[in-house]
Amino acid sequence: MAGAQCCDNPPTLNPTSGIGHVAEISGLKSYFSGSPDSKLAVLLISDVYGYEAPNLRKLADKVAAAGYYAVVPDFLQGDPFDRENPDRPIQVWIKDHGPDKGAEDAKLVIESLKQKGISKIGAAGFCWGAKVVVQLAQSDEYIQAGVFLHPSFVTVDDVKGVKVPLAVLGAETDHLSPPELVKQFEEVLNAKPEVDGYCKIYPGVAHGWTVRYDPADAAAVKPAEEAHQDMLGWFQKYIK
Repeated sequence: MAGAQCCDNPPTLNPTSGIGHVAEISGLKSYFSGSPDSKLAVLLISDVYGYEAPNLRKLADKVAAAGYYAVVPDFLQGDPFDRENPDRPIQVWIKDHGPDKGAEDAKLVIESLKQKGISKIGAAGFCWGAKVVVQLAQSDEYIQAGVFLHPSFVTVDDVKGVKVPLAVLGAETDHLSPPELVKQFEEVLNAKPEVDGYCKIYPGVAHGWTVRYDPADAAAVKPAEEAHQDMLGWFQKYIK
């Protein structure tokens, strides 16, 4: 079942993970890493498990080390998906956390970052977060480049409306965005010469591999880090 794969390998959430700090922006608790004096920011938009996932925060720290102000807002507002709650399966939970609301909240965060002097912003969305990114990418007003990592809910029509450079990083095994769909995204982007696009399928990995890996499993860490570097390379090309 596709919805089940969306929730595979839940992380052990840790509100104190990462070397950054938590503060509020536009009314949302957010994890910040890097120098607030940077003029370049990257928004990392979580999957259904939210902004306290240690691997996601570790990635934010990596983004910050590359010179960006990394921001991971809690778009789920303290209510990440709980796989152990039988009364609230993903189909019920998602009704309270539509990506449309996430995109509206993201626009407020972006406005606040601009007021702090940020001049260029990239956004990376993981699973649920990719649907937020694709909505931001319908205009160059909000972000200047986007990356999807194992996207969920994103459609071909969504990608047709993209106005900023977009990279799509997909898994070989993914019921939510199978390689066939990623290929369709690639065809759409190739037909838009005014928008740079990049699509890549990572062999031997499944949906969620970039943030839900076991740090002690070298075989899982390697493709995750490869995707992290590809994501960073995309931002270094356009958010500079």
